[in-house]
Amino acid sequence: MALLRIENKNGIATVSLNRPDKRNAMSFDLLRELVKTAEKIKKDRSIRCVILTGEAQVFSAGIDLADLNNPKNRAYAAWELIKPGQSLFQKAFLIWQELPVPVIAAIEGFCFGAGMQLALAADIRVAHPATKMSIMESRWGLVPDMGLTRSLKGLIGLDLAKELTLTARIFDATYAKEIGLVTHLDESPLAKAQAIAEEMLQRSPDALMASKYVLDAMQHKPKKSLRLEKIWQLKLLLGKNSQIARKKDKQPDAQYLPRQYK
Repeated sequence: MALLRIENKNGIATVSLNRPDKRNAMSFDLLRELVKTAEKIKKDRSIRCVILTGEAQVFSAGIDLADLNNPKNRAYAAWELIKPGQSLFQKAFLIWQELPVPVIAAIEGFCFGAGMQLALAADIRVAHPATKMSIMESRWGLVPDMGLTRSLKGLIGLDLAKELTLTARIFDATYAKEIGLVTHLDESPLAKAQAIAEEMLQRSPDALMASKYVLDAMQHKPKKSLRLEKIWQLKLLLGKNSQIARKKDKQPDAQYLPRQYK
């Protein structure tokens, strides 16, 4: 059975974690598939938005501890942690932040540990109010090492980030919305995510990409953000999709071209 189920419809790629018997726990093979899938999406300029979700109404119960405790995998994990650059555990999550398209997480059921870190790597998070969430790694004697220090930055205060990480407390999505970890609450997270994606499809794919890059720079590369505003604006003004966008008020049926820039 495929570890990820992928549906591409009208420019929206829905990527579903597909280990329902394990509550979509993250095995090492699933982490590799997340990287491969994101790399394929990055190259496919027909894709204009991504939705991340989980089968069987569960986002993810976290890392697969049985997989982690396998001696062969522990040796592999050790190598990933000492080699230069991003580890597999970081790349499998941060790669979604780096995609040139918006990424929306549709969350319900459980969103623990590694699942939480995948959700945080999305640009927008929609959760069922009853979803159970936790930055759970300290419960297993571990530290969050899947890009949390980048994906959590700016969402909540440092003191609260420490409290939730150090306690591994389980909380519901209603509380997550109150503190800023969740963007929207909805009884049907996937339907809400699809509605947001459809709204984004009304905009130029190049503008979506550039806006995501500029806003991410505001948070993670503030010294470069003003320069990036200018660079991307110049690129967009010279591009064909910007011209189409300016025609759409009078010609609403005008269709955007595939994304011009990487």
